[in-house]
Amino acid sequence: MKLGLRLLQERANPDSFWWPYIANLPEAFTVPIFFPGEDIKNLQYAPLLHQVNKRCRFLLEFEKLVQRKLGTVPSKDHPFCGQEINSSSLGWAMSAASSRAFRLHGEIPMLLPLIDMCNHSFNPNARIVQEGSVNSSEMSVVAETKIEKNAAITLNYGCHPNDFFLLDYGFVITPNPYDQVELSYDGTLLDAASMAAGVSSPNFSAPAKWQQDILSKLNLHGEGAVLKVSLGGQEIVDGRLLAALRVLLAADPEAVHKHDLKTLMSLDTEAPLGPTVEASALRTVLALCAIALQHFHTKIMEDEAILKGEPPLTTELAVQFRLQKKVMIVDVMQNLSRRIKKLSPQKSTA
Repeated sequence: MKLGLRLLQERANPDSFWWPYIANLPEAFTVPIFFPGEDIKNLQYAPLLHQVNKRCRFLLEFEKLVQRKLGTVPSKDHPFCGQEINSSSLGWAMSAASSRAFRLHGEIPMLLPLIDMCNHSFNPNARIVQEGSVNSSEMSVVAETKIEKNAAITLNYGCHPNDFFLLDYGFVITPNPYDQVELSYDGTLLDAASMAAGVSSPNFSAPAKWQQDILSKLNLHGEGAVLKVSLGGQEIVDGRLLAALRVLLAADPEAVHKHDLKTLMSLDTEAPLGPTVEASALRTVLALCAIALQHFHTKIMEDEAILKGEPPLTTELAVQFRLQKKVMIVDVMQNLSRRIKKLSPQKSTA
């Protein structure tokens, strides 16, 4: 927002050195804070809805703060040349900064005119090089490979889920190999998932003391625990969630203590606690996936039909966003189903 305020200040000054750059910025942005109410609902994904509402509330409160401050400033010292600053202009400024700023070595967001015209790619053909120290303003774009004439120059904005790209940049990547859905690690939810999966399990809501100790090490139990876990992305299943399920479904503490947390958290580790525990854990995750899908009000085929109808851009973005989430969940389920089939049929019965 500080960077956005500076942008507004330069925009209000027709003699600004940066005016040619500012004049070429979009007049409107496709980030969700500017979506019509119906398209915000069309996202159908609670974590993103929470972030959108949070940003909108911030802008309304920040508008009051800025206007109070400006009310005490003499006209000749007005930082925006007398122009009105409201939630709409603040939203434009914040979106301009969030959609175009780069965080380099110092993690300080910077607007880099011309460089910020490069589009995103997970396989970019160029990268930004910051010359000198962390605080240096000397930037270069260096080709990573031969770039053909008239080809787009691309940079990697980061390996993020679509929540990040839509919220800050106003676009959705399909497919996005880093997309995820967030879940809350909750004993009651796990009980429901294991029951739906037909898994004979202990009560996830009341783990034994030795299990609690391991959950604490995973930061899923006790004061200050971080209960947000995810499905999808490069891990496929959040390592902390996978380890917790393996531990909670294991009856033998000694067998569990033979393995370190890294092993228990890895999906690539083949059934560290045996095929029975592994199959039960993966089936529980499958049920969690099914529960996550139920939170969306529309089905994949319905979303695809909407997109074929060439809806307005904000509707298209909202539907693309939720569709990518569902497709990703289905991909996770198919991956887990293949893993379960590879386990010994005789030993994997829960």
